[in-house]
Amino acid sequence: MKVTQISSFIENRPGRLHAACEALAAKGVNIHTLMLADTAEFGILRLIVADPEAGKVALEAAGYIAKLTEVVAVEIPDDAGGLAGILAKADAAKLDIEYMYAFSTAVGQRAVVIIRFSDPDQAVDELLARGVNVVAPVELLRG
Repeated sequence: MKVTQISSFIENRPGRLHAACEALAAKGVNIHTLMLADTAEFGILRLIVADPEAGKVALEAAGYIAKLTEVVAVEIPDDAGGLAGILAKADAAKLDIEYMYAFSTAVGQRAVVIIRFSDPDQAVDELLARGVNVVAPVELLRG
């Protein structure tokens, strides 16, 4: 129950993010969520899209470096303490988190956190054993 994410390096200059999104749109690849982290010269764009393979191909054809990575999507209550509860379970399992980002599907009801663990397979097993709802890719993309 892992999700495939696209990671792409983007030059930190005007128009590059737009061009990357346009490349995906031109190939009919729908973006479900994204996160952009920047440094002085480049950014790392992380995306969950409807078709990761097609998204990777579209970005590479537009001149971007793109890589597919396995991440874990975890459902949490969309309220104060929802994330803290999941992180407590990850800590109890001694899971190493590299980064994460989140989105809400219905404010006040459900949120999803995309987490990159150093060992995604172990993370899925440990979280499921602790009663955490690990979201399958099909369910995630349903919204």
